[in-house]
Amino acid sequence: MRLIFQPALGLCIGAAALVQPAHAQSNPPYVATYVEVMPTAAAAGAALLKQYRDASAKEDGNLRADALQEIDRPNRFVIVEAWRDKAALDAHAQSAGTAKFHDQLTPIADAPYDERITNVLYATPGKGERRSDTILVVTHVDVIPPGKDDCMAALKAMSTDTANDSGNISYEVLQQANRANHFTVVEAWTDRKALDDHAQAAHTRAFRQKLSPIAGALYDERLYKALN
Repeated sequence: MRLIFQPALGLCIGAAALVQPAHAQSNPPYVATYVEVMPTAAAAGAALLKQYRDASAKEDGNLRADALQEIDRPNRFVIVEAWRDKAALDAHAQSAGTAKFHDQLTPIADAPYDERITNVLYATPGKGERRSDTILVVTHVDVIPPGKDDCMAALKAMSTDTANDSGNISYEVLQQANRANHFTVVEAWTDRKALDDHAQAAHTRAFRQKLSPIAGALYDERLYKALN
């Protein structure tokens, strides 16, 4: 598995509009793109991702465009997008703006970008709005193929339990289209204390214990802030 974190706060409003309380059979395609630039190019990378985010948000069929910067390693980013349908996603992939983004990224990239096409599996209704100090968490969950259904059940319970945690703004579980045993979890929290309290909650610890026997890779959890 390749994980190389390669998603304006106001554009995050798409999350609330797209959220479903349960597993939906038909969802708009989501794309999580991980970008890693050279440490000396963190500022240039942030500027490039903001430019790409703003251009994507104006394209026909775009429902969401978030650009997030890792807090501890600011040269790593993730872009979270949602599109009306596959046709809109395909048109975006072939657009001049996307080609320009890739061309400008290449000279400063520390590794190739990693794009994962997903669909919403579970999500909880958004509670409140994200602010400039909101903590965003993106976690890649990889389990062995026979453990897929058990992982889905655990993630479903986790989405329900987390919604009741103090300080949680949203909790989304995305399932990778071409690897059904790979998941991306996107969370928003009011502050670091709320996130830390959640990490110590009994249901969070139980969730991690359930994942341990079926894990296919390390539990990859990273903390972000939205690029403004």
